[in-house]
Amino acid sequence: MEAQPPVVTVRFNKFLPYWAVLRTDLRQTVRGWVYRLWVLMTAVAAGGFLVYRVGLHREAGLVQSAAAQCGDLFRLLVVGSMALVVVLAVSAVGAERGTVADSVLSRGISRHQYFLAKLHARLAAVVCTFAGLATLVLLAGYFLFRADAETDLSVAGGLVAVVGVCAVLAAVVSWGVTVGALTNGTVLGITVFWLVLYGAGFLLTLVPESYPSPDRELARLRFVLAGQYNPGLLWDVVIGSGVLCGLAAAVGLVGFARRDV
Repeated sequence: MEAQPPVVTVRFNKFLPYWAVLRTDLRQTVRGWVYRLWVLMTAVAAGGFLVYRVGLHREAGLVQSAAAQCGDLFRLLVVGSMALVVVLAVSAVGAERGTVADSVLSRGISRHQYFLAKLHARLAAVVCTFAGLATLVLLAGYFLFRADAETDLSVAGGLVAVVGVCAVLAAVVSWGVTVGALTNGTVLGITVFWLVLYGAGFLLTLVPESYPSPDRELARLRFVLAGQYNPGLLWDVVIGSGVLCGLAAAVGLVGFARRDV
């Protein structure tokens, strides 16, 4: 009798499509012109700001603490980065509206995996990039202004500032990806998301000062960098941003699963 050929069992990893989309989107994001423009503009703005402030300090003799200098620069980076961060977030799914059907229907990936892969890829790209840029800015500020205030910049304060801003950016990116997945077109998604952000920011400025708002918290960054911060407030920001990220993911998963791709 002839021996029966061995039965080959192929194990399919159900997370393989998710990882494939995640890696592809990360690679496309860092190679895209929006991401590179964001990094280039941030680096140029930070370098120009530091050179101007150092020259002003040495020539005019205007003494200002390192925490105040880095706080102003940190605020500039956050406000200046928001426009391109919104474009990066909303375009995650919105820019691929014409190829979503091919990805979902022809490549064996579910809508949930596709949406989560896009969301996690943009979160990783934006949060990690901003954390790295912010760390470099704080290090540059420390070495440039340490002659006048050696103990002004606090390591713990810098860590708290970076973590707090990154948590807020994570919430912004999560909702941006969700809005882009639920709207018909990138331009429409960016417009809607900007209206929501501006409206929410304006409403938060009307609440009492005991409640956090974007303008007040950005103005307090100089004190946070000097080590004057409330740990409870940091936890509130991180937990609140985490809740917003989870809510955005849930809304995006349900809405994207029901949309006609």
